[in-house]
Amino acid sequence: MLQRLSPEHLARVCARHPWRVVSIWLVILVISGIFAAGVNDLLETNWSFTSSPESVRGERLLDDRLRDGPEPITETVIVSSETLTVDDAAFRARVEETTAALAGLDGVVASVTNVYQAEALGLPEAAGLVSADRHSTILPLTFAGSEDDADRFTKPYLSTIERMDSDDVRVLPVGYVSVSDQYNHQAEADLIRGELIAVPFAMVILVLVFRSVVAAGIPLMLAGASIVVALGLTSMIARVLELSVFVSNMITMIGLAVGIDYALFIIERYREERRIGADVPEAIAIAGGTASRAVVFSGLTVVLALLGLLFIPTTIFQSLGLGAILAVIAAVVAVLTLVPALLSLLGDRVEWPRRSIQRGHGADQPAHDGLWATVSRVVMRYPVVSIVLSGGLLIALTLPFFDLKRSQTGIEAFPESNVTAGFQILSRDFAAGLGSPLHVVVDAPRSVEVEAGIERFRALAAADPRVAQVSDAQWNAASDVADIVIPLRFGAEEPASYDVVRWLRDDAIPTAFAGTSGEVLVTGISARNTDFLDGTDAWTPLIFGFVLTLSFILLMLMFRSIVVPLKAIVMNLLSVGAAYGLMVLVFQKGYGADLLGFRQMPAIESWIPLFLFCVLFGLSMDYHVFLLSRVQEQFRATGDNAASVAVGIQATGRIITGAALIMVIVFSGFAMGQLVMFQQMGFGLAVAILLDATLVRSVLVPASMALLGDSNWYLPRWLAWLPDLRVEGRPRESRQAMPDVPGAPALADGD
Repeated sequence: MLQRLSPEHLARVCARHPWRVVSIWLVILVISGIFAAGVNDLLETNWSFTSSPESVRGERLLDDRLRDGPEPITETVIVSSETLTVDDAAFRARVEETTAALAGLDGVVASVTNVYQAEALGLPEAAGLVSADRHSTILPLTFAGSEDDADRFTKPYLSTIERMDSDDVRVLPVGYVSVSDQYNHQAEADLIRGELIAVPFAMVILVLVFRSVVAAGIPLMLAGASIVVALGLTSMIARVLELSVFVSNMITMIGLAVGIDYALFIIERYREERRIGADVPEAIAIAGGTASRAVVFSGLTVVLALLGLLFIPTTIFQSLGLGAILAVIAAVVAVLTLVPALLSLLGDRVEWPRRSIQRGHGADQPAHDGLWATVSRVVMRYPVVSIVLSGGLLIALTLPFFDLKRSQTGIEAFPESNVTAGFQILSRDFAAGLGSPLHVVVDAPRSVEVEAGIERFRALAAADPRVAQVSDAQWNAASDVADIVIPLRFGAEEPASYDVVRWLRDDAIPTAFAGTSGEVLVTGISARNTDFLDGTDAWTPLIFGFVLTLSFILLMLMFRSIVVPLKAIVMNLLSVGAAYGLMVLVFQKGYGADLLGFRQMPAIESWIPLFLFCVLFGLSMDYHVFLLSRVQEQFRATGDNAASVAVGIQATGRIITGAALIMVIVFSGFAMGQLVMFQQMGFGLAVAILLDATLVRSVLVPASMALLGDSNWYLPRWLAWLPDLRVEGRPRESRQAMPDVPGAPALADGD
């Protein structure tokens, strides 16, 4: 049964029935495409917890016992002029015209207030609606619905704001609806930009690697199929689970990267076997038993690394992990089935525009010749020096990581627009936190002691210079829940706001409410972001342990060694650490940011470090699996460690380099977008893959293997019972056709 499920057997079956396989895939793609077409309508712009931290519990209290259902969405409309003030007739006319237009949006806007109305009614908050220089005013607006209704009123609201805006008097939106709309449009534009950059350059590299247009087209075809299938599956899952809009970007990026890589390795192995002399069916079968098997283990390693993201109780991590996992699984299935079928149909036409496979080409080329074998030979001649220099460089690049700061980036990280202009005016002339205040929720029956605690708390909060204002306590009808609203002087996503949340929770609230019964909770966007960061910190060591342990076990089973997985883990940690350090240098400290077209920010997007670890640890294993599986295959045939390393590196060096360049280009294409979070993510992925394919695979791997010799394949006797999952080598006749390696022992019968 296991033999029938092996990659080699599956490759033989698909090659024997190619039209049937292609037809099945066409049906799958049509169905997936139908589902994928509406996927974005099912995804959430915002993220949420799947657990109940303090901010979630506080929000539920407000929704259930103080508000009439979920809190309606609010926005702040900015009206500002460089030449006019609120006292000028033209300015007042624009404010009142805007107010009337917004109030006239039936079913969209529930209420909107301007300073003139507030002054006429004698409301005390009227003064807070005008800036100190009187050149700007704000119009607090409440929509007729919650976040679930945002799609319904986004277009009429923003089109009204755009109609009111002019050069002399600016009318600008700031809030959830306007930010979400800009994010959606920018994310879509960045996605298209990434594809437009990645696909053409990937095609060029594939043509250079394969020297064939047809062979170069298959990986792109497979990547496209993987993306469509993954998006179709996501659409089905999104009908049941809440998924972030990030999942589409993730599927496209990872689908392009691994889909192209996996197909590239299979096709090159097939072409190599054809050059050695195998016929088409046998070449497909050998590629299935070697390269395809390596793809399965590589994909499994990536999936295991990404599984860690699913444990973190937030939709953003779960969406990113799920999207990447679906893309990898779809790519592996396509490689195991669709690629053998296409190779069977194409045969030697895969070499077009060349006429045919050059039989025997390469059979007379010594395996220890060639650029990559030469590099490995030099490195293995001086292993200690090579390890010290390359390892030292990676460690030096890692050092800036210890200055890493994390935050949930807000509107300040967006490209310039009316929304960012409005936010800048709000921050300059008012309090940046007006649109997203903190809520302190007191869950206790109203009493003298509780009210005294509230007054002590309000006095403590008001005395803090980071707090813009503190509202009176608003009690519900049952007098058992109170809400205190606290706008801060900076944006909800700024790291300073998280310090305020922690101060309120750890100091101000315990001090003010000491001796009182009940529970006091802090909620709001800043509180939610604080819970996100604290929760991520709590999960990080568990995720690291999970990923490292499963990766070690899988590699140990595959290579029948405890040394190989230990080295792989150390080397991957070095490349990931170096990527972290470079990300801090460029984005946080600004070195080279302008030159590369990136925006410097005070912090790294909070979800990126842990996400990068899981993704990079999985992707880095790709090259390790492909390289070492080829080295091990040769070692089993010859027993010569040094020669096997040279053969493995020469056989895979060009392909690994091409695959790495494609990944770097794919990730760089997404880094060229305007959203800082994707710039950071794409840059981190690109530099890590680049370092991994150069310093790690070309220097550290051969140097360490030379230093350890046959000990590389050491497995304690007490672990001999473990299943043997090693990549199968060539059949005997194909192995004997391998070029001779100087110093390699002859094969004995039964080897």
